[in-house]
This record gives sequence, structure tokens and C-alpha cells, in this order.
Amino acid sequence: MKSKRVPRAVREQQMLDAAVRTFARRGYRAASMDEIAEVAGVSKPLVYLYLNSKEELFSAVIRREAAALVTAVTAAVEPRAAADRQLWSGLRGFFAHTAEHPDGWAVLHQQARTHGEPFAREVAAMRAEIVSFVTDLIGVAAKEAGCAGELAEREVAGLAHALVGAAESLAEWANVRTDEGPSGEHVRPTAKDAAATMMNFAWAGLGRMTTGERWTPDGPTGPADPPGAYG
Repeated sequence: MKSKRVPRAVREQQMLDAAVRTFARRGYRAASMDEIAEVAGVSKPLVYLYLNSKEELFSAVIRREAAALVTAVTAAVEPRAAADRQLWSGLRGFFAHTAEHPDGWAVLHQQARTHGEPFAREVAAMRAEIVSFVTDLIGVAAKEAGCAGELAEREVAGLAHALVGAAESLAEWANVRTDEGPSGEHVRPTAKDAAATMMNFAWAGLGRMTTGERWTPDGPTGPADPPGAYG
């Protein structure tokens, strides 16, 4: 009897799964199409037939993993919640996804960003989408606190970029660090713990800014201090 033919879409996802694993563990340059085909359980000519070249295969992997990460973050956000709750839930979604898909995160955070165009551009587009989301949340928080005028648009964007960069670094740290549990087992920080760390680091400071308190080289300023005191 003839074996059942695997649909093209399913076969392609199998190849992408194999490519994610291979690129993450071997690196883009060291990974070979022979190895990817072997992991996928297909012939190398079939990989070329479906995905044309190693470069196009890598680009397809980046697009898929980036879309999955953005989807995970946006799907985790609590709709109609306060700005801090939305950011909290989005961060939990981010850390949960990167922990559950370490190979995909390694491809996005380590491999794609270090091999130039067009790979870095694919990751930059994903990052811009997440930064835009965080920028909106910070703007909403400032508006809710009645100080939208004090937080200039450029400053809000800068804060969003800083927060996203910190979250990326924390995800990298969380995915390699293990603590020893009560029975001597190794336990990684949970997504909830990582999100709480991020909120304590970032949102506590943002909360103080939304009340008009700022840090300056001459010491913190309070709500009653003149606008020019921040310098």
C-alpha cells in the first residue's frame, strides 16, 4: 500500500521546525541543509524545492518565530484592563513564550540580529511592533494619571524602547539561569517571576514619573518643582 502523502503545508512546517532547532543550536553559518533535512526526515532536494535556499529558509524561520512571539504577547494582554495590568499580562505572555520556545527565541535574539540584512530587518520589524504596543500603554498610563503633557512623545517612545530592551535581556537571563530547588533540582525562573521582576524594575519608576517625580543629577524633583528642574 502507498503511504499517505503529507500535505505541503504540514511538510513545510516540519522543515521549519527542524531549521529552528538546527539554527538555534548550531548557528546560522554552521548549520547545513543536510542536517536540517535529516532532522526533518526528508531529502535535501525536497528542502530546496520547498524553500529554495538556506537564506530563504532562515528568513522564513525568522518571520514565523517573530509572528508567533507577537501573537503570544498580544493574545496574553488583558483587554480593557488598566495600563499596568495590560503590560503585566503582556510581559507574562512574552516570558512564557520565550521560555516555552527557547530555540525560536535564540534564533530571533542571537542569530538573526548578528547576521546582517535582511535578517536583522525582519527582527527589527517585530521589535517595532512590540515597542509600539508598549508606547501606547505608557501613553495611556500617563493620561490616566493626568500628566500626559509632562511626558513628551519622544520621552514616552524612549521609555518604551528601554523597557523592551530590558525585557529582552531578562528573557535571555531567565532562559539560561537555574536555581536549586528544595530537593536539589534545578528550577528556572517562571514567566510570572520574570514579569514581576520587570514590573518592579520598570513600572515602579514609571509610576513615579506619572505623578511628576523625576530624577536629576541634582537630586529628585517633586510634583511642585518647576518643569525646568529636569535637566
